[in-house]
Amino acid sequence: MLDILQYTFIQNALLSAVLVSIISGFIGSLILVNKMTFLTGGIAHSSYGGIGLAIYFGLPIFFGASVFAVVSAILIALISFKQRHRIDIFIGLIWAVGMAIGIVFIDLTPGYNVDLMSYLFGSILAVSKSDLIFMAILLVVILIFTHRYYREILAISYDSEYATLRGINAKGFFVAILVLSALAVVVAIKVVGLILVIALMTIPTYIAELSSKSLYGMMIKSAIYSTIFSVSGLIVSYLFDITSGASIILIAATSLIIFLLFRRIKR
Repeated sequence: MLDILQYTFIQNALLSAVLVSIISGFIGSLILVNKMTFLTGGIAHSSYGGIGLAIYFGLPIFFGASVFAVVSAILIALISFKQRHRIDIFIGLIWAVGMAIGIVFIDLTPGYNVDLMSYLFGSILAVSKSDLIFMAILLVVILIFTHRYYREILAISYDSEYATLRGINAKGFFVAILVLSALAVVVAIKVVGLILVIALMTIPTYIAELSSKSLYGMMIKSAIYSTIFSVSGLIVSYLFDITSGASIILIAATSLIIFLLFRRIKR
């Protein structure tokens, strides 16, 4: 089993699993406490438009998906400020239009035979050195942001109106969290794909929430759980020759069920 570690693509896969897991742990916690799961789901699927545009114009996939995801995040944030009661309609619209744009541009790309499964369910074994650099930079940005503005994030996450009265720019932090969520979603797509990305962001975080007394503790535990699930899923996918993204999520979901059952029995 340890012999496979000599291969560069396996090393890249393991490193990306750890990086994305820590990113998902911190951002997933912010998504959960700010009740942004549905918003992030819309951003995740709309980023497929950026993937299609990147393929058509010969740009790096991460670049195209990131730009499209960030634009979608800002657009969703602006709409939610003005028409919060209609936000679900606009998220559904951005979700569908983004995916449609991606599919159309992939179809229009001459001579390109794309494997849609790699984007829908992840392709962790295809992670490159440039992908790892992107993930590492994003992780550093997220860690600096959460450490520097922890008190402000805590305030707006649990009582945004009170935070605003205290002079905190709640809307600005809301946009910042959404943008970071968009970028986190883009890197997570490489590991588990578009379809499963929200599960990676929420399952470890939900387990961490039930066993944490603070937001900071929740972030740390979520990052640890996510790392365990991702590495375990990667090992299982290698042993049984199955899709890594699916195995990661199934291990996470099974762990959640076991955790809830154990918690119920303990009570």
